[in-house]
Amino acid sequence: MHNLTIDGERLWQTIMETSAFGAIAGGGIGRLTLSEADRNVRDWLWEQCEAIGCSVKVDTVGNMFALRPGTNGNALPIAMGSHLDTQPTGGKFDGILGVLAGLEVLRTLHDAGYEAEHPLMLVNWTNEEGARFAPAMLGSGVHAGVFDQTFADSRVDADGVSFGEAIDAIGYRGKAPLGETRFAAMFELHIEQGPLLERDTTDIGIVTGVQAMRWYDLAITGREAHAGSTPMDMRCDALADAAAVILGAQEIARRFKGMATTGQLSIASPSRNVIPGTVTLSLDMRHPTDDGLDQMEAEVAKLVWSQCQERARTDVVWNSPAVHFDAGCLATVRQAVKRIGASARDIVSGAGHDAVYVSRVAPTAMIFIPCREGLSHNPAESAEKGHCVLGAQALLESVLSHKVSRGPQQGATETP
Repeated sequence: MHNLTIDGERLWQTIMETSAFGAIAGGGIGRLTLSEADRNVRDWLWEQCEAIGCSVKVDTVGNMFALRPGTNGNALPIAMGSHLDTQPTGGKFDGILGVLAGLEVLRTLHDAGYEAEHPLMLVNWTNEEGARFAPAMLGSGVHAGVFDQTFADSRVDADGVSFGEAIDAIGYRGKAPLGETRFAAMFELHIEQGPLLERDTTDIGIVTGVQAMRWYDLAITGREAHAGSTPMDMRCDALADAAAVILGAQEIARRFKGMATTGQLSIASPSRNVIPGTVTLSLDMRHPTDDGLDQMEAEVAKLVWSQCQERARTDVVWNSPAVHFDAGCLATVRQAVKRIGASARDIVSGAGHDAVYVSRVAPTAMIFIPCREGLSHNPAESAEKGHCVLGAQALLESVLSHKVSRGPQQGATETP
């Protein structure tokens, strides 16, 4: 047992301090992965970890691992962490809360001179957002063996810069071999990025799993023609086709109780008096079950064919099956939340997180706290100081009390 309490004021000040890295107008953060702002916040984190006696290493896709030794030198570390990168117009809490709460746990132990049995590790995963380089969760995916180095290095951003070029430019291609760093377990603290906890006035979400997700790129070809002299019934308007697909996909999602979102759309050679000839768009589809997502995909495929026939091409660019987190780690979080006297409920994550891929190689669980109005990926993203403190205390309790199985370690399970 211990009597350790995190320094809530220090945690909050650290959240505010790090919001200067990549700050944009309106109070938001634009800290794209492997940008100068990302390098600066990484450098800051490295310095903070070394200042409290942690050793830091970086692997060849830029994942950062800060280690605090334990009394059992043969034990694998129990990990905490999340990501430092943001969307182009992101907020102060998405991802970085999990990193800074982990840092606060390490600072608290350092201040108290407390020695845990297991080593503790703080992790910053590269390119979780996928905003600059698709797919999302790239660093954790490489760590888990889902992607390889060649795949990661070959990802290209909107300006034609590759992941490999970008990581070399900021000096964060480390030397630690991919996947070499192993964990006994990992706990990730995160804002919910949805409205349920706030709606229910609940302090903590115990994340039992993550829904299935699939990303698509669509290219629709029509025929460019004059906007003033081409009759409506003789047009082949690629943008009108795209609009029908977008709205139809949303209706399918409602029918199956899933989600469908188009966040990127581009017209080739746009002009106000030209009927669009080629349109490309993204489609993000999600469902709590793999079967449900498969059914949605089949219905959208029928929709695209009905609207466009052979004029449309659809490519799957990312697929993440539904995940159920480790029962032992979930039990640890439940007990931790009970000890700190916080209200809690089970919740399934609608968003993808690094814990999804980490769960393939280590027992994993997540802890959610509410965010105001459920907003995230938005400069207005906000969380209450008290909830951040409760989440960090639950994280501390979890990593110090988790009992590691002595048998073969199992991570999460994917829905068959």
